[in-house]
Amino acid sequence: MNPADAVWQAVAESDPEFFAACAALAEAPALEPKVRELIAIAVNASATHLHEPGLRRHIRGALAEGASRAEITAVLQLVSVVGIHAVSTGVPLLPGPPEATRPELKAEFIARRGYWDPVWEQVLALDPGFFAAYLEFSAIPWQGGTLSPKLRELVYVAIDASATHMYVPGLKVHIENALGYGATPAEVMAVLEVASLIGLQTVEVAMPILLEELREAES
Repeated sequence: MNPADAVWQAVAESDPEFFAACAALAEAPALEPKVRELIAIAVNASATHLHEPGLRRHIRGALAEGASRAEITAVLQLVSVVGIHAVSTGVPLLPGPPEATRPELKAEFIARRGYWDPVWEQVLALDPGFFAAYLEFSAIPWQGGTLSPKLRELVYVAIDASATHMYVPGLKVHIENALGYGATPAEVMAVLEVASLIGLQTVEVAMPILLEELREAES
């Protein structure tokens, strides 16, 4: 957080102790600066949150830390798959599963995405056309070497752990995948810490409203 920012300056003036605590919390996650900004972009860009001020701030921060347009674009592409949780949450509640008839799509998913989860078995069986379309869509940010596989999985960890989503099945899968790609428990912990910082946006959003209403009440 930037103490020169008008919102946080107001927080610092009204409650210096709380501002100091917020600042210390924000500085705690031990990630390489560019990675930290990319993870923060992911959390703020997720459809479950979509916090434009935070998104703008962290895109600016990522560029300042040397992130490329391609890297930031890849993060946004990764995050855009969060909508599939409507399917992965709902499908297990349906009767079945029927028997899948397109084993080649399963093999392609594993080859391109690097993992398999049992829920995809039923999705593939119920609608192989949708499964194929989702595979093509979700595999795009996995093409090439713009982001490492470890960082891609850490992006998924961040958006699944976010307070506005808390998708435990995906979180479990992607923590396991991240560790498999070489992430340490400390790195995963730092990603969870970055995701937790959206709680500070309560103050960021509400403080200007409070100040405006106070001015109105005093006028």
